[in-house]
Parts: sequence; C-alpha cells; structure tokens
Amino acid sequence: MQTYKKLLFAAVVTLAFATNALAVEKLKMGVQAAYPPFNNKDASGQVVGFDVDIGNALCAKMKVECEVVAADWDNIIPALNSNQFNFLISSMSITEERKQLVDFTAPYYSNKLQFIASKAVTLNITKDTLQQNLSGKIIGAPRGTLAASWLQDKLADVATIKLYDTQADANTDLAAGHLDTVLADKFVSYEWLKSEVGKSYEFKGSPVLDNDKIGIAVRKGDPLLEQLNTALKEIIADGTYKKINDRYFPFSIL
Repeated sequence: MQTYKKLLFAAVVTLAFATNALAVEKLKMGVQAAYPPFNNKDASGQVVGFDVDIGNALCAKMKVECEVVAADWDNIIPALNSNQFNFLISSMSITEERKQLVDFTAPYYSNKLQFIASKAVTLNITKDTLQQNLSGKIIGAPRGTLAASWLQDKLADVATIKLYDTQADANTDLAAGHLDTVLADKFVSYEWLKSEVGKSYEFKGSPVLDNDKIGIAVRKGDPLLEQLNTALKEIIADGTYKKINDRYFPFSIL
C-alpha cells in the first residue's frame, strides 16, 4: 500500500508538472513580417499586425509569454520544423501540400484572391473570363503563396507570371508599370489600395477564389495544436478576436 501511495503521488506530481509546463514556458511565434496589415515592421523595427495581435491574444489565454521571430517566407516552414519557433502565425493558407509538412489549427480567418490593376485599365476579371481578359498580360504575385500557385495552374499557358519575394515588391512593380495586374489576398490589397500610391489602383472583377482558409501551423504531432485551438475558440467567444479584427478592418474576416 505504501508503495502504491508513493507511485500515485509521483503520478500526480508528474501530471501537475505537465499541466503547468506551458504556464512557465516562453513560446516563440514565427512571422514573415512583410505582409501588412497582417504582419510587418513598424518604424522602430518592431513586428506588428493582425497576426501578431492574434498570436499575443492566444498566448495570453494560454498564460504563456510569447516572443515574435521574423522569418523569410520561402524558409518559414523549414524554420518551424527546425525548432526556430514553436508555432507559425503568418497568414498561411491551409493546403493539402502543407498539411504533409505541418499540422494546422482551425482557420483564424478566411481569405479571397482578387486581381488589382490601374483604374485607367478596363479589366472585368471573373472566374469565367480569365483567359479571355488576361491572355498576353504580365501578372505578378508573391512567390510561395496560394496566389502564385493559382496563377501557375490557371494562366501560365496564356500569360507571363512574375513572382516576387514579397507582396510589397509585386505592388511596387505594378506601380512602376512593369506589370499589368497583380493577384493577391484581397485583404492585403485592401490595405495597399488605401495608400498614396495604391489609390490609383482598384480591384478588378470579382474574387477568383473565395474559400481560402488561413491557419496557424505547428510541428506534426505537437500537442500545442490543441491548446491553440482551445485558445482560439476562447478569444472568439469573449470578443477579443472581434476587437482585434476591428482595429484593421471595418468588416469581419472570420
């Protein structure tokens, strides 16, 4: 009986330690830091944006300290899998290909892909008029994104596709007249179209893809996934998510 009590006590202590381990752990969240308004660096070099605010809110719910780690987009999944950070919250589309490499939480927002171009250009782009309206055009997108893979799949045979390191680079080339149009996440373009340079541009036609789900990635099999999903449900239920949403958009992106 004494041995049983000792074993029971040891099990309780072990469980308590495991339960509280996250409470004393400092987690690192990986962010591209080049995708405003979701993630970017401010004038002081601090990483800010919707993704960061959501990440911090999740960490607060999990009662852990969190640190932002900026990472290049092309290497952001390898960086996660090589333990450079604990979770990746950087407006990443949930795709079957990526699900082979990482585990995703439930979506924390929904995205749409839509073309933008100069207001002086007539382009009524819809899902049914793609090749007709974009044949021979030069189209830009950030590399390694859903927009880039969509363009390669749908239009590579009839248009010239140019890929860029960041969305900002693609927009800069559009403004310089080197591109006819850019395909990007609608909410990222929404932010740029409000800028001094972007105000001469507009959305063209309707979204060509509107069911893009954005998730938080963790390493395969990491129990942190369940904790993030629980925390996400809680910040949606208690209104924290809406407060963050409203800082950036006058409409819900959930």
